[in-house]
Amino acid sequence: MPTPARRKAQLHLLASLSLISLSACADIPTAATAQAAPAQLSAAASTSAAPPAAAAQAQTFIQWRDAFRQEALSKGIDASLFDRAFDGVTPDADVIKADRSQPEFSRPVWAYLDSALSNQRVATGRSRLSAEQQTLDAIEQRYGVDRHILAAIWGLESNYGQNMGSRQVIRSLATLAHEGRRPGFAHDQLLAALDILQHRDIEPSGMLGSWAGAMGQTQFIPTTYNQYAVDFDGNGRRDIWNSPADALASAANYLRASGWQSGQRWGQEVRLPANFDYALADPGVKKSVAEWQALGVRPANQDSFAATMAEQRAALLLPAGHKGPAFLLQHNFSTIMRYNNSSSYALAIGLLSDRFQGGGQIQGDWPTAERPLSRSERLELQQLLTDRGLEPGGIDGIIGANTRNAIRRFQQQQGVPADGYASAALLEELRKQ
Repeated sequence: MPTPARRKAQLHLLASLSLISLSACADIPTAATAQAAPAQLSAAASTSAAPPAAAAQAQTFIQWRDAFRQEALSKGIDASLFDRAFDGVTPDADVIKADRSQPEFSRPVWAYLDSALSNQRVATGRSRLSAEQQTLDAIEQRYGVDRHILAAIWGLESNYGQNMGSRQVIRSLATLAHEGRRPGFAHDQLLAALDILQHRDIEPSGMLGSWAGAMGQTQFIPTTYNQYAVDFDGNGRRDIWNSPADALASAANYLRASGWQSGQRWGQEVRLPANFDYALADPGVKKSVAEWQALGVRPANQDSFAATMAEQRAALLLPAGHKGPAFLLQHNFSTIMRYNNSSSYALAIGLLSDRFQGGGQIQGDWPTAERPLSRSERLELQQLLTDRGLEPGGIDGIIGANTRNAIRRFQQQQGVPADGYASAALLEELRKQ
């Protein structure tokens, strides 16, 4: 067992390293960042032969650009298009700052949901559902994806097209490819962005997005765009920036390809019986709805589940531990998480889609008196679990499946509800050991 002094030194080193390591696509139980980027990192492993970060940064930006130009042209990008896209492009210091920033503090899930499910967002969504009714009718018919889910994605990703990001995607990706933490990923996205321009779906000046290169009303990264974006309005261009029809149909196409099951829900809030085995609340534990009902799980607003759901597989989510609301999640919930790999984001999408239809009001109480752990505290938690041989799967400040399982093992040792929730009380108990 490490001494307190050694443990302090370990944590200091880990905190320093965390500032230069990228944690991509992590589940975010506390909704720490909720900046959605659909199908983005989940489909975006770098496969190129791009130079490593150290080599890229040894070049000046001009040297890097010239070398990249040669590669782009060898892959079929027109020289005049490249020069037009890169005209006046310089590194963006704000992009580098955002890339290297890892906030110390995060919002709890209930605060995130309060924002995601605001009355204004619900009212605007209902209005846009009405305005785009014919388009959504056609999208549902072609792709089989629930219009309310699509509207929820639209609302959270860009506030229904009002907040798509104002940065030039070429500049952002070029900056990240030259000196970002994941230059290979940015390199692949930049090539894909040039391919989009070459197909004349958008002009360079109109290719705007987030600092990370997420684009349009549904915030696709370029590789996802190239694979799933569609021209639904029939004007010859896949325009997710200016065409709601193209944006919504592209999201539907992606969800269908990700395994969306037509006619099924995302899930619903449930009530748990007394003395429930909270270790069962794990994404890896899937049972039929009939089996959950046999264990005493009930819908929050009624006594039993619909008979048609009996054989459907589902998992149980406790986003704030056993003291907060519980949700039974069906297959389509995991499909939403393919869009953005955060359980809080997927929960917000599901609940917002229900709000559009007059439901989605959470019945359970959130443990609002509790505070979320800071990043430093999450690192410390993982270190303490590691010291006890509980194998949280690394020390990165991300409370993922391995860390939750390690927490459950510790909770079982202590004889307390094994919900796998990383709380301040849990950290204090670990510190005492």
